[in-house]
Amino acid sequence: MPDPGHHTLTVDTCGTIEEIPREAWERLAGRANPFLRYEFFQALEASGSTSVASGWQPSHLVFRVDDRIAGVAPAYLKRHSMGEYVFDWAWADAYRRHGLNYYPKLLIAIPFTPSQGPRLLLDEDFRACLQGRQLQDLLDTLADRLELPSWHLLFPDHRDQALLSHDDQLHRIGCQFHWHNRDYQRFDDFLADLTSRKRKSIRKERRQVADQGIRFRHYHGLDVPDQVLAAFYVFYQATYLKRGQQPYLNRDFFDRVRASLPEHLHLIMAVRDGQMIAGALFLQGADTLYGRYWGCLDEYNHLHFETCYYQGIELAIELGLSRFDAGAQGEHKLVRGFEPVLTHSWHGIAHPGFREAIAEFTRDEAEQVREYHQEALSLLPFRQRDGD
Repeated sequence: MPDPGHHTLTVDTCGTIEEIPREAWERLAGRANPFLRYEFFQALEASGSTSVASGWQPSHLVFRVDDRIAGVAPAYLKRHSMGEYVFDWAWADAYRRHGLNYYPKLLIAIPFTPSQGPRLLLDEDFRACLQGRQLQDLLDTLADRLELPSWHLLFPDHRDQALLSHDDQLHRIGCQFHWHNRDYQRFDDFLADLTSRKRKSIRKERRQVADQGIRFRHYHGLDVPDQVLAAFYVFYQATYLKRGQQPYLNRDFFDRVRASLPEHLHLIMAVRDGQMIAGALFLQGADTLYGRYWGCLDEYNHLHFETCYYQGIELAIELGLSRFDAGAQGEHKLVRGFEPVLTHSWHGIAHPGFREAIAEFTRDEAEQVREYHQEALSLLPFRQRDGD
């Protein structure tokens, strides 16, 4: 494709995934990442999990060069900041105190999913030809045309980050903890990489779970029985209801994922005295296992760590995956062999005064996060290897 500067470049929004031809979406997104699958967005929309009523109004982006679809991106008009995991409540409150509207905003993200990955699904020629601030200018122009005060792009991968990196960027960083598979063949191989004290600690935690009479059953895709999915959904709801919140996703969403994306779906249920007592749902990508949803009704010693982390590590090893992304936050993962990873988001703020204030905030925040990241790296529980 020639330089886009010599062609007509546009970006528009679509109110449903169905308005974008499946062939075009799959050509740009592929089929390996569960969060980018056409069927994933169909499940969100058909179940009502992303809708005007939920505050997640689909407004997916379509980039065109001379009327040809050259890119797409999952996007939403948001009327709140719930379910995003890049927290801007203070920004919204500052707007409110000054008599300004912060919402609705344009959010380019995967709903309820703090996992880093592709967000701007562009064909390679188009991506290669984008210049400097060109992408930000396109997004700024779109937000202005839609009369929105801001746009936000959450958890992009390094290729998308490169498109938005420039001198005048408004860029936030955060820190998560991911587990990395160093060619382990079994869980004990991973433990062998830890210091003796941490290795003993994890074995003790796992033994205490087993001593409570708790065992685990694994289910995959279409082999997940209705009664198991129903039990899991009760546990999933409880996670939110305990905090006084309604769950983001309904049972219909999970039914649709099982039916349309079975190759990605793994469910691990904890069982005691023949009764299911907890569950964790994982989605499998090309090289990454994503730990997404968990819940229980009663508390058991170390059950959360075992179900969500140790069972997830074993599953990642069994599937031959190189990484296990168990979700946002969770410093407690550090001592269990999950390594600190920087995450990123980009923001377009129209109001010049607020943009300046937010830019100063993000610079100060980034310095603190980078210091924290370096400190976390020094606290990893791995033993010193020969030659290190």
